[in-house]
Amino acid sequence: MIARKDRRRPRKRLWASAQDVCIRRLRAEGATWETIAEDLGLTRWIVIARDRRRRDRLPPPTFVAVRDDPGCAPLPAGHVRTWGAMNAGTALAHEPYPLPMFRR
Repeated sequence: MIARKDRRRPRKRLWASAQDVCIRRLRAEGATWETIAEDLGLTRWIVIARDRRRRDRLPPPTFVAVRDDPGCAPLPAGHVRTWGAMNAGTALAHEPYPLPMFRR
C-alpha cells in the first residue's frame, strides 16, 4: 500500500539557474507566460509559480541609478563600500576588513 502511494506522488522538479535566467530575460522582454512555458517545455502554472518564488523585487519606476564619478580617486583597500560589495552573500558579509598585523 505504501509503495503504491509513492508512485503517485509527483517528483520534485530540479531547477537550473539557466531556467531562472531564461524566465527573467523573457519576462523583461515582454514575453507571455504561455510563450515562456512553451520554450521551457513546462506548463504555464509551473513557470508562474517558479517566478513568484524566485522573483527579485524590482525598483520603483521613479528609481534612478547613481553613476560613479569617473574622475573620483579609487577607494582604499578595506573601504566600507568596496569591502561590503565584494563580500555580499559570503561568510564575510558582515565582518570588518581584516587589518594586517605587523610584527617587529
